[in-house]
Amino acid sequence: MNQSAVDHMARSPALDFVELRSANHSNNCYSSHSHDEFSFGVVDFGSAKYQNLSSQYTTYAGVTVTINPGDAHSCNPAAGDWSYRMLFVNTQWVGELQREFLPQQSMDYVPFEQHLLSDTGNYQRFSQLYETLLVETDPLQAEGLLIEYCTQLFTGQTMQTPTTQTNLSLVQQMIMDQLGSALSLNDFCQLVNMSPYHLIRCFKQNYGQSPHAYQLDQRIKRARTLLKEGMSLSTIANLLGFADQSHFQRNFKKRTALTPRQYQQFFTG
Repeated sequence: MNQSAVDHMARSPALDFVELRSANHSNNCYSSHSHDEFSFGVVDFGSAKYQNLSSQYTTYAGVTVTINPGDAHSCNPAAGDWSYRMLFVNTQWVGELQREFLPQQSMDYVPFEQHLLSDTGNYQRFSQLYETLLVETDPLQAEGLLIEYCTQLFTGQTMQTPTTQTNLSLVQQMIMDQLGSALSLNDFCQLVNMSPYHLIRCFKQNYGQSPHAYQLDQRIKRARTLLKEGMSLSTIANLLGFADQSHFQRNFKKRTALTPRQYQQFFTG
């Protein structure tokens, strides 16, 4: 494989067990090979001849390709060039996650049943996940999205998990009490003795958001109060645990359609 075929290759800045690769308008060919990780991704442009073990397919823009650990496969442009994005996720991590929502499985991991998925919604979910893993440094947000995506990818349905409102309230209270802290999924799991999968699923069912999304919304709500009081943007960003001022401004505008400065000027003149 010519190195120019891969336009970008990197580890997720938040999750060291995830690797990202993309190619933009490449015409390089990939001979038969395999990976130790679970690999899955989407075709963004063009088409390619894809062989997975003894099965042959034609990929095209919008489809999702799934590849199991150790499966020999090859992918070559059908005509002209093509663009794609792929994620490579540690097999042990996937296997441990599967044991949370596939309780009957006793193998190290459950393989993909299909090699190609044409669901438009899956393409959109992957794009959101990929862009997040590419730049996000917060493990809580990154791993939460990855767990949600992988659960849908392997089950195709939402699993109902029993829990008590009391346990979830403890997580919610921890977020509120430590709004400026860099909390992790492990912090929440240890608090209520729940697995990451069950915690995220149950929290979202009860609060309508993942723990990370809930944390961000609460930070923005608190920021609105502090902006009305005239506090500086840099102080607020630091106080509420944002990576920097630009991170604060970006998230604030996503939720209010105003920059923090514009919002503050409405109340302080």
